[in-house]
Amino acid sequence: MTAALARHHASRGRTVQVFKTGPDFLDPMILERASGRPVYQLDLWMGGEAHCRKLLYEAAGTADLILIEGVMGLYDGTPSSADLARLFGIPVLAVIDAAAMAQTFGAIAYGLAHYPPGLPFYGVLANRVAGEGHANLTREGISTGLRFLGGLARNSAIELPDRHLGLVQAEEIADLEQRLSASASVLEGTELASLPPAVELSAAEADVPAPEPKLAGVRIGVARDRAFSFLYPANLDLLRAMGAEVVFFSPLEATDLPSVDSVYLPGGYPELHLEQLSANRTLAQALQRHIEAEKPVYAECGGMLYLLESLTDAHGKRATLAGILPGHAQLHARLQAIGYQSAPLPGGILRGHSFHHSTLSTTLAPSAHTERARGSSAGEAIYRRKRLVATYFHGYFPSNPDVAAALFDPASCWN
Repeated sequence: MTAALARHHASRGRTVQVFKTGPDFLDPMILERASGRPVYQLDLWMGGEAHCRKLLYEAAGTADLILIEGVMGLYDGTPSSADLARLFGIPVLAVIDAAAMAQTFGAIAYGLAHYPPGLPFYGVLANRVAGEGHANLTREGISTGLRFLGGLARNSAIELPDRHLGLVQAEEIADLEQRLSASASVLEGTELASLPPAVELSAAEADVPAPEPKLAGVRIGVARDRAFSFLYPANLDLLRAMGAEVVFFSPLEATDLPSVDSVYLPGGYPELHLEQLSANRTLAQALQRHIEAEKPVYAECGGMLYLLESLTDAHGKRATLAGILPGHAQLHARLQAIGYQSAPLPGGILRGHSFHHSTLSTTLAPSAHTERARGSSAGEAIYRRKRLVATYFHGYFPSNPDVAAALFDPASCWN
């Protein structure tokens, strides 16, 4: 629905800025294609209120429409999507799966709108209805005072494929443009086809100082391709704002590192490209030389897995990888870790999250562990070798720019 709204309004020449609540990499890829603009996180836990306020303020100055896709259920998590909506006065459209209900839809809608009171509620939409008759049954349960915006019929032409970790990446969906166009067309003739009434967001310009140019003159090589794509735009923006030059390269295709001072290996799907990554020995050797020269490398999740001796996918296929870190990883069908975490890294504490299906076996002793936002068990291991930092943890750099500077500045000194 968010993608449908974004594509519908963008195709009419409107500037649409989409945000995603929560630490998600895959949904924003789809939403970027739908809107034509990079999609940023509005995450109160990772980025904080001032950071979110600044992003909203900047978007309000350039966009005709701001869309914010929630995460999980409206009230799930601490902070939740409802907390974000209440803080900034953002009207909520609740999209409710009505596939197995009729008038009970109204009870769920009423609960979402009034639990707890004070939420700026715009209306409800019935999703996956069987047809007009089913949509009318869901409407019957709606109490006075709630806006019913119609029913969206089940339609395979607008569904999006998924796999472990979430949606299939946008660039891998061959008919994505057709699906987005089809989803936008279902809005024709509905209230959602026009811009909603303007609201005054409680998001006055935030007093967020510009970051110091601690990375001035530093060239950072960032892995980016189908295997390594889990990148927050805000992370790259911050590196550039601190003076760094960001240079992209593909571990699937590049035979050597570009001329860079530091390397960022983000997460992604290395398990889907084992043969190609394994065959690219020259890049693995270049990374090894970079690390032996005590130049910085920061490797997150899939980026860390690539540096191991081997990786076995969920089907039992095993491949030799870079061999820079001792150890082996195994993909599992079940999720192994999920949730917000804080990482003690050079420069301070960095906030972020963990989300992976693999486990790691290594003789390398962790230098530290992350701390979970909820629960008392140990978080993710953080491994260090010379200027290499590797972990399952995905960091959100705006939560602590000093950490980002320390990780990538070749002149920074830390033990």
